[in-house]
Amino acid sequence: MRFMMLMIPKGYEKAAPGTAPDAKAVEAMMKYNESLQKAGVLLALDGLHPPSVGARVSFPGGKPKVTDGPFTEAKEVIGGYWMIEVNSKAEAVEWAKRCPAGENEVIEIRQVQEMSDFPADVQKAAAGFAEMQKGLGH
Repeated sequence: MRFMMLMIPKGYEKAAPGTAPDAKAVEAMMKYNESLQKAGVLLALDGLHPPSVGARVSFPGGKPKVTDGPFTEAKEVIGGYWMIEVNSKAEAVEWAKRCPAGENEVIEIRQVQEMSDFPADVQKAAAGFAEMQKGLGH
């Protein structure tokens, strides 16, 4: 089972462009990342620039509308993620609990949808999805 662990740092929605984490925090996080890697559960990970340098595309009336960051209405934003493969949600939770996160950070754990999770009509509509993923290195 694949799970995405989403890091949600409080206050990051207001972070200025170029905001970088503290070197000691990064050092602790790297040890955690290495433990995920050594356990063979880490599939991917990345940190994200603050939303102040991002953009959102919404679709009012079905037409695309681009809004550049920062996003004043945002209460929580994603600061980074890990993609892991474990045997259960409980195991993903255990990995998240080991993260050296600060008191202003939350990790949301979401299971990745597998094609077998969907009814036959949805699987048929998504024909070719697995091949598309293979082309991306999955």
